[in-house]
Amino acid sequence: MQPIPDSDDAEQLQPHEDEHIRLPDWGGTVPSVFVLGAGPGIGAAVSRRFAVDGFAVGLLARSSSTVERIAAELPGTTATATANVADEDGLRTALDELVHALGVPAVLVYNAGIVRTDGPGSLDAATLQATHAVNVGGALTAAAALLPRMAAAGGGRYLLTAGMPAPLPQLTSLSLGKAGLRALAELLDRHYAGDGVRTATVTVCGPVAPGTRYDPDDIADRYAELRDRPDPGWVHDVRFGDPADAAG
Repeated sequence: MQPIPDSDDAEQLQPHEDEHIRLPDWGGTVPSVFVLGAGPGIGAAVSRRFAVDGFAVGLLARSSSTVERIAAELPGTTATATANVADEDGLRTALDELVHALGVPAVLVYNAGIVRTDGPGSLDAATLQATHAVNVGGALTAAAALLPRMAAAGGGRYLLTAGMPAPLPQLTSLSLGKAGLRALAELLDRHYAGDGVRTATVTVCGPVAPGTRYDPDDIADRYAELRDRPDPGWVHDVRFGDPADAAG
């Protein structure tokens, strides 16, 4: 199933063949991508895709064993760091470690999130705040820490993993978080686009699993397409899959 747009700002990406359109200039050196929330699904697949494309890869997750396992399977240069993305100081420190190892990234990918079952009648404010700190807060912290440096380095791309194309009562905290993430992406793009840093979400509409319509390697292709998409015609969100699949 191909991505299904439901607004003027969500579309399926297509390769751009016009050689006269200037793609991002990565500065003549080996570009790097930082993948935050690097887990065994989309995070690992995006890391593999970018590594094969010649990017140095910085990996960040809460567990050192997770990022070291992914790094061991990648070609080329890698660096790892650990942090809880909800810990602002800890995340900033970890990002500085990756910058020290690989330089300012050309592409930043935010893939962290908390998926839990909850509803409007059972979700308490403290739990909502805790999930929102990961689903949205960490993305904002990462942006504040790196996007100004990316702009100073000549530009780049900030790509965020979203889901929940429509809100579901049984996934209230996730629905609120992913809606907030899409709003954040548009806000950041409006703020930094003039400096050459473009931001967008990839909204994945169904459960991710190898060998299915939501194979993580296929999803990773969308990140690569957004990475290479020129500024003319930039969109803030692309959909992967059928929104009806989000309801299970």
